[in-house]
Amino acid sequence: MIEVTGLTKRYGEFTAVRELSFTVQPGEVMGLVGPNGAGKTTTLRCATGIIPPTLGTIRIGGTDLREDPVGAKRRLAFMPDEPRLFDHLTVEQHLNFVARLHGVTDWRERATPILTDLEMADKRALLPGELSRGMKQKLVIACGLLHSPAVIFFDEPLTGLDPGGIRRMKETMRRLARDGAAIILSSHLLSLVEEVCTHVLILKAGEKVADGSITDIRTRFAVHPDASLEEVFFKATEDQPAPPPVLPP
Repeated sequence: MIEVTGLTKRYGEFTAVRELSFTVQPGEVMGLVGPNGAGKTTTLRCATGIIPPTLGTIRIGGTDLREDPVGAKRRLAFMPDEPRLFDHLTVEQHLNFVARLHGVTDWRERATPILTDLEMADKRALLPGELSRGMKQKLVIACGLLHSPAVIFFDEPLTGLDPGGIRRMKETMRRLARDGAAIILSSHLLSLVEEVCTHVLILKAGEKVADGSITDIRTRFAVHPDASLEEVFFKATEDQPAPPPVLPP
């Protein structure tokens, strides 16, 4: 599971995330959404150990990320929105490299169904420069899934994928959740979040403004029962007018 308690991240005088707490249980897919600058990327970077939080505790599968960063990171996978690959390693060599980092000895057997599912089984010998943007994204996903992580972070996973790839990616996320993974999906595509996620966390200006099922959030923000997540999102993040001043009697 993912357990974040009191996460605060400051950059000098600027607070990007303030006292954020949430949990994601095995089998759940949490949608992380918010306007630009809401703190989504900072939250993901802290939760995956890329940057340290200023305050707060992050546990991955019960392991404290600060106290045992290697142990926590062995249990997670982070799929960034921009593929970062080694120019001179083939698809298969990328998988071999990641397998060695995680101590996966049967990586060839594990890689075959993953590559087949991502329609990359015939791309093993290709270099990143020979892959399309969507194929590079699929390679990042294949590398991330190779060690069977219990916790998975997706940041805009559909970028560059064609319609068939999008459909398969949705089903992959659902299957991973059914198999017991705890997943965070960060995306501006609210229709994707609504379709795949079990619950939603909405951030604004570094703070949590809503956390729960879409039904719960609809009720909280007094949106009609059939409202889409898009309607809920705009209602939750709209700027509220300042209350009128209280005049002295």
